[in-house]
Amino acid sequence: MSQPSTDTPSPTVLVVDDEQGIREALSKIFTKEGWVVRQAATGREALSVIRKTPVKVMITDLRMPGMGGDDLLKAAKALVPELEVVVMTAYGTVENAVDAMKLGAYDFVSKPLKRASVVATVRKALEKAELVAENRALRARLDQRRERTIVGHAQALRAVLEVAEQAAASSATVLLLGESGTGKELLANFIHAHSPRREGPFVPVNCAALPETILESELFGHEKGAFTGAVRAREGRFVEAHGGTLFLDEIADVSPTVQVKLLRALQEGEIEPVGGKTRRVDFRLVCATNRDLGEEVRAGRFREDLYYRINVIPLRVPALRDRAEDIPLLAEHFVRRFAAQHGKPIAGIEPDAVAALAAYGWPGNVRELENAMERAVVLGRREHITVADLPPEVRAGGGGNRRLVTFAVGTPLSEVERRMIMETLEFTGGDKRLAADLLGIATRTIYRKLDAAASAGTTDGTTTTSDDGVLH
Repeated sequence: MSQPSTDTPSPTVLVVDDEQGIREALSKIFTKEGWVVRQAATGREALSVIRKTPVKVMITDLRMPGMGGDDLLKAAKALVPELEVVVMTAYGTVENAVDAMKLGAYDFVSKPLKRASVVATVRKALEKAELVAENRALRARLDQRRERTIVGHAQALRAVLEVAEQAAASSATVLLLGESGTGKELLANFIHAHSPRREGPFVPVNCAALPETILESELFGHEKGAFTGAVRAREGRFVEAHGGTLFLDEIADVSPTVQVKLLRALQEGEIEPVGGKTRRVDFRLVCATNRDLGEEVRAGRFREDLYYRINVIPLRVPALRDRAEDIPLLAEHFVRRFAAQHGKPIAGIEPDAVAALAAYGWPGNVRELENAMERAVVLGRREHITVADLPPEVRAGGGGNRRLVTFAVGTPLSEVERRMIMETLEFTGGDKRLAADLLGIATRTIYRKLDAAASAGTTDGTTTTSDDGVLH
């Protein structure tokens, strides 16, 4: 008897029959198999369950009052195309079951039901449902990888891609340099995809995200009992990347102990699992860092011999501010991707929003732009992304074009506050929420200060507020 997995939730099976005895009997059988069971006495009840619950397999009688099994099958498949359906049919009506299979049923079982036959059929239907789900997830990952193309035509980017494509044809180690968020992993994937190893695996590892002891085991693997908690042997990422490309991100964070083993792997093409014997591996190494490795070597934090081993072909990935002409292209690319991902009917970006994106400095580079566009898509309520959908710091243009406001010594504090609020509101085009964000105060504070200024009158007689609070 199969048992429910502790790693993944148990699958849900829906039993549909107008006879309560049959529903109860099947529910007991399926529950003992470790499956979650839902029941429905009618077709309409079944559709209600399917709308609310992620059902994997539905087993239904064909002949029921009201909505029959055939109509239920068609409606359920329309709601959830990947749902697997097993039909129950009385003896002598097999042709009806065959007709149901033409409509998309997975299989049928004949009444009177036999436990072994029903369980075997439903189990096979569940296995098919899981296989379909896995294939769909795999296609989604492949589609996402294809979507993650390098977007842009800036000269700084084209120059890097030219060298990367030349380097890809060789087996030489490539060192990618540049600020965080510039797309170093994407470039590493580009190199792999243009290399003779493109059919092999691309295995990324973020070295900074793992402690030294875990990183060593993660990279080189370990034997059973090699350390406390090693209850089974594990092959590391080097073995996983056999025949393909291993990408080590944040290589500067690797400890001296692991650096020694990396050097041996590069020099000899061999790795030594923790507690095990050496074995040969066939891999191509691409590394990345946002630090100055030369300075790390001089400071004694990074081995000089390893540095020269990985610095065969250095490539510096340009910061987004150095390829500013690509910002509109990237933004549109991210909007299309996230609109599809989140099911939002957003067609593009308004010109004012594009101008705000181009004016911002993007210290977080492409990753920050990607996050900003996902936020805009999720929060956007119109057909196009507007300035209001962008993060406050982007709407403000990064502060690069803000005017300087000066005050004479002895200016009353109330006047300083008033002028700062007025200048900031003028800068934000009257957007009080954005002005409050820039000033680091609550929006209601701006309203309160404006009301106080209106009550007291202004010092220059030129700035007033209307009833709706808009500056004139």
